[in-house]
Formats: sequence, C-alpha cells, structure tokens
Amino acid sequence: MARQEITVGVIGLGLVGGSAALKLREENFAHKILGYDKNESHAREAINLGIIDEVCSLDVLCEKADLIILAIPVNSALTVLRNVIVNIKPSAVVVDFGSTKQKICELADTLPNRDQFVACHPIAGTENTGPSAAFSELYQDKVNIICNRKDSSEQAVEVATKMTEALGMRIKFMDSASHDRHIAFVSHLSHISSFTLGQTVLEVENDEENIFDMAGSGFASTVRLAKSSPEMWAPIFTENADNILMVLDRYISNLKKYRRLIEDNNEVELKKLMKETNVIRKVLKGEKTEVKTPLTNNK
Repeated sequence: MARQEITVGVIGLGLVGGSAALKLREENFAHKILGYDKNESHAREAINLGIIDEVCSLDVLCEKADLIILAIPVNSALTVLRNVIVNIKPSAVVVDFGSTKQKICELADTLPNRDQFVACHPIAGTENTGPSAAFSELYQDKVNIICNRKDSSEQAVEVATKMTEALGMRIKFMDSASHDRHIAFVSHLSHISSFTLGQTVLEVENDEENIFDMAGSGFASTVRLAKSSPEMWAPIFTENADNILMVLDRYISNLKKYRRLIEDNNEVELKKLMKETNVIRKVLKGEKTEVKTPLTNNK
C-alpha cells in the first residue's frame, strides 16, 4: 500500500494502542504517528521501540492528527473524548477502542463534532500490558465492531473502515446497547471467572510451589486472563454493570447447580449437563445447532 498522507495520533501507548500503531506503520497507512500517554515512561518506551515517531501533548496531537485513536481505559476515554472532540481539525476522525460502547456513544451524542467520532471495539488482546507487549499482528483476522454507524458521517466511517482493513480486521456493525450486552457474555464474564479462579486458588493453596508444579494446561489457560490489567478491567466491569450482573447471576446459578450435583454424587446428571454444554464447540465454529443447551433449560 502506498503511504497515506495522513497523521495518526494514538492516545494510550500500551498493548492496544501500540499494536495499532505498529501495524498502521507496517501497512504504510500514515506518514507520521504521534503518541500521547499519561505515563511518561510508557511514552519514552514507545519512542525507543519505534512504535511512534513523536511524543506530544494532547493539544498538539489534536492540532496535527487526521485520525485519533483512543486506546485507554473506558472511564478515561469518557473524560479524554470531551477534551479531544472539541479541539480536532474539521476533517479529523476520532475512534475509540474501548470494550464498552453505550456510555461513550451516549456522551458523544451530547458533544460537538459528533459525526467525526466512530465508536469501535477491535476484539483482540492478550493478558500483557505496556508498550513492550505491543505487536503488529495483534489484530490480524479479528473483528472490529463499529457501533451506532448512523451517528457518524460517511467520511468518518470510511476512514474507520480503511483503518480496520489496514489492521487486518473485518467489520461488524452493531448498536451500542447490543454490543455491551453480548460482550458481557463472551468477554467480560470470562475475565471475572478467571480473576475469581485465580483468587480462589491463591486463598486455598498456600504453597505456591505446588501451584507451579501441579498446574496443567487447563488451569493455565483458564486463569490466563487473571494476569490482565486491573486498571483496564475494573472500569469495564463497572461501566457495563447491568449486563454483567445479569449474566453473573446466571453464572452463579449454574455454579450452584454443579455444586448440588457433585454433593449428591449425581454422575448421570453431571454427564448430561456437560454433554449439553459440549454444543459450545459448534457455536464457536459458527455452526447451526438445534440442541437445547443448559442456558435454555436452566430456570
């Protein structure tokens, strides 16, 4: 791809923002990449790693950037968007990469230049944090969800689309309320489960050497998300509280069901429950299934 004559500004230079900057540079999407991070050591590290070309203030970034990416915790994004959206160039586009979308869309609706804002959620990540965790292939073959498309201008959506293609992603359009509801099921609950499993094992197993020696791949993969950044995930949990509490109640109910069956030594019902849940294999492959799942049966 020929290098585009645009300047990209990335606010937040950790895994999410840093990986986007690396890929956009690799794809010659922009002729210059500016960066801002409230953590000055992260900003210096991003320069040293070649993630960005220049560290600048928010004011300068808004003055120069044609595309601004907010890659910061969702609660910080609400504050930063207020300051950024009023100071951007008339042709500039602002995209937000946060994991919750309804609140930031509601805020954007009250701000000037609303049509220059595009609410995005690239479904990609790892448990690692900071500029050193960034890598250019983070987004490859993943999905970027664009929310409330009708509230953004055609030009802004076109820029967001081109950015998405440069990142190696495909696009799905969705309204922000549906996004937050569905992401609570498939992402936010997973992180809560992982944090809770890690907490429980640490409370029960005081001998850390035994944890290291006996932890198999199942435990390692299940608890992997517990290494994620609390600074990023605590605000996600509180911002999407209504949806998370709803699915968390169902999750707790299912845990109690397993506890009851184990307490009753009911292997027949345990096997039946697990077999019904095996349908998740087909669901994750995108296959159609008529099998009733525990979710539909559980009252």
